[in-house]
Amino acid sequence: MCTCKTDNLSDIERTSELSLGPEIVEYIKTICEGPHKESQLISVLHKVQQKYGYLSMENINAVAYLLKIPAAKVSGVATFYNFFRLQQPGKFKINVCLGTACYVKGANLIADRFKQELGIDFGETSKDAMFTLEIARCLGTCGLAPVVTIGKEVFSQVTPDQVPVLLDKFRKQ
Repeated sequence: MCTCKTDNLSDIERTSELSLGPEIVEYIKTICEGPHKESQLISVLHKVQQKYGYLSMENINAVAYLLKIPAAKVSGVATFYNFFRLQQPGKFKINVCLGTACYVKGANLIADRFKQELGIDFGETSKDAMFTLEIARCLGTCGLAPVVTIGKEVFSQVTPDQVPVLLDKFRKQ
């Protein structure tokens, strides 16, 4: 049996707590007091992503350490579910609606133009960290199709030719 000891355990704990912040650390401590702490992993990851916008490797390792479960398990859950982001999102999130009404009116061409202009695919962030491109299955504004949201703004009846103009508008902000 291995009786290995480490002299930096307190440093790891302190780093983990600093990485996540006091609210999340308290939430994890509460979970650890109850049964089946592993079943709360997704809720912990949601709280971390809500606070930071994504799950960094530092945060994944901190969650693993504080929940006392393998980092590989935490990473596996984070990569399995598509609602978790592992990269920091851009300053502006672009959602191109690809629901039926938008698609029929050319949303796929708009999506292609965003990809071309930004040099990225869905789920990626531009090199300047300004934009993250995502798909929306329906934004509930079918009468305004095709629809794109950038940040909190909604743009209706968008055409591929408007894409560079929209990007320039947000680059200037």
